[in-house]
Amino acid sequence: MSPDQRRPEIDNHTMKLIVGVIALSLAPVTSYLSATPLDSISASYWAEGDWPRNILVGFLFAIGAFLLSYNGYTTPEMMLSKVAAFASVGVAMFPCRCEGHEEIIPGVHYISAAVMFGILAIFCYFFFQRAWTKGWAQARIRGLVYAICGLAIVLSISLMALDFLTDEAISQRLKRFTFYAEATGLVMFGIAWLTASRVLPLITRSDERMSILPFRK
Repeated sequence: MSPDQRRPEIDNHTMKLIVGVIALSLAPVTSYLSATPLDSISASYWAEGDWPRNILVGFLFAIGAFLLSYNGYTTPEMMLSKVAAFASVGVAMFPCRCEGHEEIIPGVHYISAAVMFGILAIFCYFFFQRAWTKGWAQARIRGLVYAICGLAIVLSISLMALDFLTDEAISQRLKRFTFYAEATGLVMFGIAWLTASRVLPLITRSDERMSILPFRK
């Protein structure tokens, strides 16, 4: 049987769908599996039991693998995706200074997280540009989704940076601030990539909609 040339070996839209689902589920899954409330998603590495840590590390490695395989449409996108891939692995491999534990190498976890979230915000801008220039209603709606997601990621990064620079002035007043800030960034990342997968019917025109079913053209 000859191979079906209509389908690529690796479908970037399915990849975006999987990445989106992983990003959306990371915060609620680790929170649900943790025996005590998490002050940050990164703290699930040190949570009681193995499941929160396994989910955190496994999901971050999965995101890193997909980002490593993603080349985008331009050379800057390709290069940034590789950097973000290694940054996500850095977040997993160098746990945070939390729950009474020290970092393996000081600063690596937080720098990796900032780089990863920063690049994901830049990707939202790339997605926005492509969607907005198409002109039709569904694409413009996707463009607005990307813009909101990118701005929310930047805001969450900025607030966490401000909290760090002010010796946790925000997190001391707002319980679990870091967890919710990280969760916001991840959820916005997930929504953006789920939108970019072009499988959602209401915001994707029928002639550009992708099917994840193997028997559909």
